[in-house]
Amino acid sequence: MELYWAWVSAATLATCYVFVDIFLRRLNGWYYDLKLCKKQHPLPPGDMGWPLIGNLISFYKDFSSGHPNSFTNNLLLKYGQSGMYKTHLFGKPSIIVCEAEICRRVLTDDVNFKFAYPESLRQLIPVQSISRAEHRQFRRLINTPIMNHQALAVYLERIENIMINSLEELSSMKHPVELLKEMKKVTFKVIIDILMGTSIPHMITQNMESFFAELCNGMLSAPINAPGFVYHKALKARKKLAKTVQSVVDERRLKSKNGQEGKDKAFIDSVLEVNDENGRKLEDGYIIDLLIAILFAGHETSATTMMWTIVYLTQHPHILNKAKEEQEKIMKVRVSSQTRLNLQEIKQMVYLSQVIDETLRCANIVFSMFREATSDVNMSGYVIPKGWRVLIWGRAVHMDPENYPNPEEFNPSRWDDYHGKAGTSLPFGVGSRLCPGKDLAKLEISIFLHYFLLNYKLERINPDCPITFLPIPKPVDNCLAKVIKVSCN
Repeated sequence: MELYWAWVSAATLATCYVFVDIFLRRLNGWYYDLKLCKKQHPLPPGDMGWPLIGNLISFYKDFSSGHPNSFTNNLLLKYGQSGMYKTHLFGKPSIIVCEAEICRRVLTDDVNFKFAYPESLRQLIPVQSISRAEHRQFRRLINTPIMNHQALAVYLERIENIMINSLEELSSMKHPVELLKEMKKVTFKVIIDILMGTSIPHMITQNMESFFAELCNGMLSAPINAPGFVYHKALKARKKLAKTVQSVVDERRLKSKNGQEGKDKAFIDSVLEVNDENGRKLEDGYIIDLLIAILFAGHETSATTMMWTIVYLTQHPHILNKAKEEQEKIMKVRVSSQTRLNLQEIKQMVYLSQVIDETLRCANIVFSMFREATSDVNMSGYVIPKGWRVLIWGRAVHMDPENYPNPEEFNPSRWDDYHGKAGTSLPFGVGSRLCPGKDLAKLEISIFLHYFLLNYKLERINPDCPITFLPIPKPVDNCLAKVIKVSCN
């Protein structure tokens, strides 16, 4: 009798599991299919996941466990190579776009698609949700004072000083360091120097770095503003960061008024001088949002790229040696009176640039770009409904063997005379919203790698350390390692 009831209980549990897994899980998909059945075209194939939470659990599981490609590979295996898949992520019904040409079409269509980042990110970095007109103004503000040739030449010397001093400091440490954290300190110094000048007191810079780290932790968290939640801590950190930035704005405005800018003029001074389209000075709230957005764009991704480039080079000694030989060649032809890098030498770092490009492809630091359809859009035989989020899945594009043969292989030489079709390289986006800080980011990474290759090496403590991909790809130990000085040039 006991055995009978055990079998009955097991059968009941199995039936309940089938009910939950098949009925409830598919309920979300049925709801949207029924709701949109009158559209001219069908939704793409896919899985809408559980009611309310969608596919968030499987997304977090795959990315945090070190298998991020599984998320889209499972869709491809189940639904075929359609290039578009319906899903429900980060609180909204969404279309994942994995095919290069479709990615390009979405990213270059500013009429039918707008920025649409998750709620937590939009609240913490408000500039991410600005309108098309505001974005044009945003690009004008950045391009003129930051990205022109003259500005890059000025920043080169400042960046070089930071890189030289940082590498020397790291190599002098007796104990291993978390390389990713140290790279974040380096890139934070660089971006603060460029945005706010060299005269910012060290304590203020440290405070901003601490507040910003808390802010970044909440960017992909559940937007629950209650004590104990990551998002709540991130919002508090943002308020503190905004207050600190406001104090810097006030100080720079006073210096400008009194003619005390001197040689320390920075991006912030140019912004304070700018008038909007109506001839009015920019409001402080917008300036603060702008500065925090640039801190985000010019700090986290550059630091992660620097760390991964060193890791990949260390894992591939023949590539490291080739990159080092290029740097040594540049040094050999330099005139004796020249002691520092110049832009012409940076342009000669062709192979190093390919190493950086390959790192960006392999590491996929930004797994997706977020857009939202402003109207129903018919694309490749499917409908992207108005109001649905579109996830341009750069990772799927960069790891597609159709775009890059042997995509898992780290091979900088694949960029020799590379002529890939549009949309196959997406680390900085494409179209009118191409990252305006692209050249600056590659400049600082190149300068850092120049000095690292010539004078230092990395010894990892846990070379087989597992990798997590949330919120960014990184070893779980933040790349615990020693930076060792090997020569003095």
